[in-house]
Amino acid sequence: MMKMTKNLNQSLTSSYNYKLPPELIANSPATPKDSAKLLVYDRAKNRITHSIFREILDFIPKDTQIILNNTKVIKARIFGKKPTGGKIELLLNSPFKDDFLVYIKGRVKENMKLFFEDSLEAVILKLNNDGTRTVKFYQKNQELNFEKLVKVLEKIGHIPLPPYINREDNEEDETNYQTLFAQNYGAVAAPTASLHFTDELLGKLKKNFNTSYLTLHVGAGTFKPVDVAKIEEHKIHSEFFDIPKETKDVIDGDDKILAVGTTVTRTVEFYHKSKLLSGEANIFLHPNSKPKRVNYLLTNFHLPKSTLIMLVASFLGVDKTLEIYEEAIKKGYKFYSYGDAMLII
Repeated sequence: MMKMTKNLNQSLTSSYNYKLPPELIANSPATPKDSAKLLVYDRAKNRITHSIFREILDFIPKDTQIILNNTKVIKARIFGKKPTGGKIELLLNSPFKDDFLVYIKGRVKENMKLFFEDSLEAVILKLNNDGTRTVKFYQKNQELNFEKLVKVLEKIGHIPLPPYINREDNEEDETNYQTLFAQNYGAVAAPTASLHFTDELLGKLKKNFNTSYLTLHVGAGTFKPVDVAKIEEHKIHSEFFDIPKETKDVIDGDDKILAVGTTVTRTVEFYHKSKLLSGEANIFLHPNSKPKRVNYLLTNFHLPKSTLIMLVASFLGVDKTLEIYEEAIKKGYKFYSYGDAMLII
C-alpha cells in the first residue's frame, strides 16, 4: 500500500485533485462486464485487496441489505437546426413542471424555435443563469409531455455518453450504458456502479442478499465540476427521486446497507435526513458532511475535483481516497463511467 498523503485540507476543492494518465479513461466497458477489476478497501483492517468484479460476493459482509438504482437512461442527445439552418445539439437534462430543462450547444435566443427529425420542435422559453435552457417540445403542433417526448427520443435520439468518452455513441452503448434492471425513464447518465453486473452475477447477488430498488434520475449536473475554492460553497444539483415502501422499510431498519453507487447513497441519505419518499434530492456528501445511514459503498473511480470523489471521501477522508486512487492508477485500473469498480466495506 502506498504512503498516506499528509493532512490535506478537506474543505479545499484543490485537495481533491489528482493526475490521471489519459489512457486510463475507459472508452468502453470490460468484456464480459463482470471481468472488470475490483478494488476492495476494508476500512477496519486498512487493507486493499485487488480482485475482479465477479468475485464481489466474497467481500460483501453477511446480512447486508443491497440497494440499487433502477433509473433508465433516455436517448437524451438530439441534433437539429435553427431557423437559419445552423446546426444545434440539445441535451435533455430533466423535466421541469410542464417544461424541460436542457443544455444546448450553439447560440440561441428566447422564443427561438429549433427543428429536429420526426417533426420534433423545441421552443426556447428562457435562458437560465446556470447554463440550462427552459423549453417546450412540440410535434405537429401538439405539446409533448414527458412520456410522449421519451417515445420520440427513442426513435431519433442518441445515448448521452459522458463528455470524457471521446467518441460517438454506437448501438452497443444502448445496452452497455443501461443497467440490467433499468425500469423508469428519466436519467441522462447511467448509475455506473451497476453496469458491471451480468445476468448470472445479479442472480447470485439476489440469491445471497436481500436486494431492493429506488429511483434517482441522474442529471447532467453530475458531471459539473466544483469551481469554488471551498467545497462547502458549492451549490449541489438536484435530481428527482422516488423510494418505494419496501426500500423505505430497509432504510428505516437496523441492517447494514450497501449502496450500489453514489446515486443510491445520495438518495438514501436524503431520505434519512428529510423523511421525504419522493421529490428533488440535493444532498452534498463530503468529509465534513458524512453519510449517516449507508454503511458500505460500491462505486467507480471519479473525476478530480468532482462532487462524486468528494462523496467517496465522505466515507474515507480525502487523504485515504487519494491514496487509494494512486494505488488504482499504479495498478492500471480504468476510470470513470465504463471503468473499473471499488468496494468500500
